[in-house]
Amino acid sequence: MKTLRISISDMEFNKFGLNSNELSFSEFLDMVSSELSKQRLKKSVELAEKFGLSEMTMSEISKEISALRKNDKNNP
Repeated sequence: MKTLRISISDMEFNKFGLNSNELSFSEFLDMVSSELSKQRLKKSVELAEKFGLSEMTMSEISKEISALRKNDKNNP
């Protein structure tokens, strides 16, 4: 087994709720994936609010998606 050493600040250590100086690679990947997902979700919400999409109902969103898919099939 190989060991990979990564340094993070105390703030990041606390932010991620780490309680040990050692993580398995799987635990590290889960932590990074979770953080990236949170960042993407935050950005999506910001864009939805910016373009007025946050006010749409699920029915309106479904209709928009259906229309785009139909249009995409008609334009190869």
